[in-house]
Amino acid sequence: MPQTIYVADDEKNIRELISAFLRREGFDVEAFSSGDALLAACGKSLPDLVVLDIMMPGMDGLSVCSALRRASAQLPIIIVSAKDSPYDRVTGLTLGSDDYLVKPFLPLELAARVKALLRRASAEGAAEAGQRGELEYGPLKLSPELRAAELDGENLPLTPTEFDFLAYLIRNRSRAVSREELLETLWQLDRQADTRAADDLVKRLRRKLREKGGAVRIETVWGYGFRLSCGGAEG
Repeated sequence: MPQTIYVADDEKNIRELISAFLRREGFDVEAFSSGDALLAACGKSLPDLVVLDIMMPGMDGLSVCSALRRASAQLPIIIVSAKDSPYDRVTGLTLGSDDYLVKPFLPLELAARVKALLRRASAEGAAEAGQRGELEYGPLKLSPELRAAELDGENLPLTPTEFDFLAYLIRNRSRAVSREELLETLWQLDRQADTRAADDLVKRLRRKLREKGGAVRIETVWGYGFRLSCGGAEG
């Protein structure tokens, strides 16, 4: 069964171009001229992935992204925008988008990012990557096949990128991981890109871990990156 993608962009030509290309790639696509219309449709039925422009009439793409993320931690979201400053990119990622693509872009590039994100968000993709076994670090448990996380036996809601971030840290628990490595691994950004994206992701995760009261912490290795630590025994 084809996966469904919702696209919101107030520019008709871009909206139709994205929709036509994604349909040609085998996806079911519903297109909307405003963020409000897309959000209303998501209230009835969530798609498999959302593509959002930022500058739209009514509710802008960043506000829609934030609202969608509150409704679903797992929904993959890609922001497409003509705004290409590091601040805009980091803001989009901070509000919960999983990827940020700057206009103008090649439709092939968007399709590649859509497919990569859907693979990361799916159990099938995790199985194909040979990640069937559960990942454990103290009281933190991740199931790549189910894309589910638990802390101290309780569900830990994570976005696809947050899940992959923690999974990457667990797999590399024996060392610190640099910000540049995370940018390249999680978002396929150049190593010279603004590293605040990684810092903002860590802030979100620290808040979630703290709210659950668990012993797992993400420590900052000053001037370099991050590593996991745990007050109890490591898994």
